Amino acid sequence: MGQAGAGIRRRLALGTAVLTVAGLLAVAVPQEARAAASCPGRKVRTLQFATGSVLVHKRGGYVCAVTVPRKPGTKRQMSVSAQARGGRPVVDAGRFAYRAGPVTVHAGTRCVRVKGTVSGRSAGSGWILC
Repeated sequence: MGQAGAGIRRRLALGTAVLTVAGLLAVAVPQEARAAASCPGRKVRTLQFATGSVLVHKRGGYVCAVTVPRKPGTKRQMSVSAQARGGRPVVDAGRFAYRAGPVTVHAGTRCVRVKGTVSGRSAGSGWILC
């Protein structure tokens, strides 16, 4: 059983190393990158403020926004809203640990306004993407 046991130990060591590296990569990926994956299209704006940031993506005539906290993991009050000019805002608000949103609006060629808050601090864009 000497060589058979050594082969098993090698495979266990390799499996443990692979799982460890995968875990480290999951932690090392920035929260912003994980949140951005929830919005399709290309990132066109990042609005930063003291407690977080709002990520704005555009694809075709659609605009998508997500608010992410600067320090994720603890539930806190967050919100994100997106509004095409002439339309009503689409809002996601509540107590979240990792992100508020995504919210998507069809803007076509109209201007869009986005806003995000984390723990009472906020950032707004004004009319953009006109």
